[in-house]
Amino acid sequence: MRTADGRGPGLLLGLTAAGFGLVGLALSGGGAWLVALGGSPFYLVAGIAVLATAVLLWRRRVEALWLYAVVLLATMGWAVAEIGFNFWPLAARGDILFPLALWLLIPAVRRPLRGAATGSTMRGAAPLWAAAAVGVVVLAVGLLTVHDDLSGTLDTRADGAAPADAADMPAEDWRAYGRTQFGNRFSPLTQITPANVKHLKVAWTFRTGDLPRPNDPGETTFEVTPLKAHDTLYLCSQHQKLFALDARTGTLRWSYDPKVHDNPTFQHLTCRGVSYLETAPGALDTDNNPVSPECPRRVLLPVNDGRLVELDADTGKPCESFGDHGTLGLQDGMGMKQAGFYEPTSPPVVSDRILVIGGAVTDNYSTHEPSGVIRGFDIHTGKLVWAWDSGALDENALPSPTHHYTANSPNSWMVASFDPKLGLVYVPMGVQTPDIWGGNRSPASERYSSAIVALDIRTGHRVWSYQTVHHDLWDMDLPSQPTLVDLRRPEGVVPAILVPTKTGNLFVLDRRDGKLLVDAPETAVPQGAAPGDHVPPTQPFSELSFRPRAPLSGRDMWGATIFDQMACRIMFHRMRYEGPFTPPSLQGTLVFPGNLGMFEWGGVAVDQARQLLIANPIAIPFVSRLVPRGKDNPAEPQRAHGALAGKETGPQPMFGTPYGVELHPFLSPVGLPCKQPPWGYMAAIDLRSMRIVWQHKNGTIRDEAPVPVPITMGVPSLGGPLVTAGGVAFLTSTMDYYIRAYDTATGRVIWSDRLPAGGQSTPMSYAVDGRQYVVTADGGHGSFGTKIGDYVVAYALDDR
Repeated sequence: MRTADGRGPGLLLGLTAAGFGLVGLALSGGGAWLVALGGSPFYLVAGIAVLATAVLLWRRRVEALWLYAVVLLATMGWAVAEIGFNFWPLAARGDILFPLALWLLIPAVRRPLRGAATGSTMRGAAPLWAAAAVGVVVLAVGLLTVHDDLSGTLDTRADGAAPADAADMPAEDWRAYGRTQFGNRFSPLTQITPANVKHLKVAWTFRTGDLPRPNDPGETTFEVTPLKAHDTLYLCSQHQKLFALDARTGTLRWSYDPKVHDNPTFQHLTCRGVSYLETAPGALDTDNNPVSPECPRRVLLPVNDGRLVELDADTGKPCESFGDHGTLGLQDGMGMKQAGFYEPTSPPVVSDRILVIGGAVTDNYSTHEPSGVIRGFDIHTGKLVWAWDSGALDENALPSPTHHYTANSPNSWMVASFDPKLGLVYVPMGVQTPDIWGGNRSPASERYSSAIVALDIRTGHRVWSYQTVHHDLWDMDLPSQPTLVDLRRPEGVVPAILVPTKTGNLFVLDRRDGKLLVDAPETAVPQGAAPGDHVPPTQPFSELSFRPRAPLSGRDMWGATIFDQMACRIMFHRMRYEGPFTPPSLQGTLVFPGNLGMFEWGGVAVDQARQLLIANPIAIPFVSRLVPRGKDNPAEPQRAHGALAGKETGPQPMFGTPYGVELHPFLSPVGLPCKQPPWGYMAAIDLRSMRIVWQHKNGTIRDEAPVPVPITMGVPSLGGPLVTAGGVAFLTSTMDYYIRAYDTATGRVIWSDRLPAGGQSTPMSYAVDGRQYVVTADGGHGSFGTKIGDYVVAYALDDR
């Protein structure tokens, strides 16, 4: 093809025109699709303008530069109007169009262009130079403008006592998953402070040697929080191996391997921790018999194939008087006993006589799965003392030759909390599986779904309950250990319970009777469930919450380039989304907060003396799409040709219901979150005022980006925070491999160190010989995609 003067555009200019043509076709084609879905018309208009630029370039017209200057200015104006001076969303909108402008300004590209009158491009390029300069200024302002952060300073003066259940524990110890069974994740140690934390160094490192095996499921994770009693640390690894370490040096004292009977169909392979108990002289069991003198100090190890093992804390040998030579079978009384479908992944609550344990059941596999029964066993003998079956008409019925626990009743997979003074165990409940379909649930199974339930530890009788989600179709089960704290309020000190949820709501209740201390009004939610199901008219929304302030919209979509940012908009508009609690659908529903939740199993940390709460909320949308039954989606497992249960995302069979479901994070075509960053924060709440005081995006993309640049964008985290009386909080758990220390007054990062692998765990702190340590387990997370390892790392102040 020739231009009007009989000359072609030349090779470089011809290639440039062709490139602009491809960009224009992609933008106009995708833009037309987006407009048809009701989305922004910008991409269509911009695509047509870029196509016109390509035509002018082919014809060697200088007007191409003028038109593209308009395109660039319009893009910057549209972007700022949509999202303000926020660098990363701005970059996604301009990271193709802006470099193309710079390419046009290369002399070799613009010199062949001619104007109608002068035949020169010197003045013709001026508008594009000006537009490019505006783009540089806009991006620079965006880079220097702080977004998505809340700055503030907490009053961190201590004006109260430590939790009552910590009174008998030495300050140097950490004897339960949350240090105490109040679940505070608070250390009273003060040696490490904001002033000296920069001097933390690695004191010792221990390698468990427990690494991935060929038959491991995808959700194989090293999530443990170690315990410390006297001079020994106790921790378990992915395959439930138990290790006892010298707390001074990290040297192995003994280990125990329960030889877990796992296979790839297991949905989880993890051990979040163990429990510890010391037996007082003259102790009695639940039948008032003297306790066996063996095992005066005990460690309780949950095993994912449905066992609980009790070991002598000094020797690592099984306690022969407990269960069957030290092992308790947790499948007894279950109707369905297939290995891997009932998995105790979290440590039990322990009192002087009774241990209380629940377990995970396989999500979204079928309607025929083990019961979620919560049970109380004699901690010395393993005798079953009581059962609380959330789906049974008689909640406390014990198993017999003619009675099994209720199949598929809602379960509790996370650590419970315990108030010894009140004698109450606080159980965070899940939902009856399959999680995303509720059309066949019974009224009995709905009563305590996604509820916090207080049980009498002596009898298992329910004292009170509070439901945080009605008829849960979104997998919004309670994922975290609730935290017990005595709140100082105008009417006096009130014993409270703080319940973190996946929805981002923090429910605050009186732990004596379950009455709300912070209002959570019932609020109308979207209607229109899939055929055969229903949704409730309202859901409770706590007034203390990290949930998004407004529903997502097209302007919140993101990507590595303008193309996948546009693709995310198209996907967004193709799905059903009307804000929180939009029902699952056949077209696909956007779930935000997503199935991963704003809070996960790490929970929150509370300094009661300072009435301070530290949290690490996350924000990743998910997609759920119901899939009707058909030839390739059978209703029963025996027709599914060996379909595996060992996964939590992707196709989920939901056998026994009218639908399967596809679950996955809402990602762009190149695998980035479609929601613009940040995706993770550190935050603090003043419990006196119930107000979020500071909230900062947390973590970098160093270990996720193609180029390892530590840019702080705020990344997801799996694990929880630790707070100390020294005024320092600690967190690992982010997608980059760091442990960080934060000034609790402001949230400012005041120290960090590189970890040898993913740190998807919750750190703890202890002291020995007057030296304070901070310990983290760093072994990565299979489904989270972080680096796998087998490290336990302890930090302490150096000798300065």
